[in-house]
Amino acid sequence: MFEAKKFDSIRELDGISEKTQNDHYKLYEGYVKKANEIIEKLKTVDLASGNQIYSELRELKVELSFALGGVKNHEIFFGHLGGTGGEPSGALAEAIEKDFGSFKNFQTDMKQTGISARGWVWLAYDYDTKTLFNYLGDSQNTFAVWNAIPLIALDTYEHAYWADYGTVRASYIDAFFKNLDWDVIEEKFGRVLAKSAA
Repeated sequence: MFEAKKFDSIRELDGISEKTQNDHYKLYEGYVKKANEIIEKLKTVDLASGNQIYSELRELKVELSFALGGVKNHEIFFGHLGGTGGEPSGALAEAIEKDFGSFKNFQTDMKQTGISARGWVWLAYDYDTKTLFNYLGDSQNTFAVWNAIPLIALDTYEHAYWADYGTVRASYIDAFFKNLDWDVIEEKFGRVLAKSAA
């Protein structure tokens, strides 16, 4: 079962209000609650009634993927906010330079992908190609790139920015970058590289 984690970023940030962060966190808690509820229901579902058009098993499994996506995406999102922005260093900076040409190119690509997304953008490392890429997802459960791990999660659903920016998503994405904690992201990337080398 899942438990809602606590995050230091649930507070007033540079360009993202405390109200937005608190309301956003409540949505995350809802994903945790629903994921647990679905897991419980799956324990007693009639497996023999499974059907690809409609069945309780199908509905529970599909909605579990959405709820779990909501849990895990938000844990990445809240987990790397609360920093002072800037640029990464070390191996992550080198990988961004290699795969995007420059940090500015990466940032522009992620921002424009965020303008194009209906739900999420992830900077992820692909273990097969050993490269970084900004993936777009229109829903909590549409990150379908197997054997890749997200390092950054940018929530582009309206609830992440509407109270602060209305329709001006680009300004929210600028604020998102100003609040990234690159130490958290670099630490995760270090673990990813160690696994990739194993």
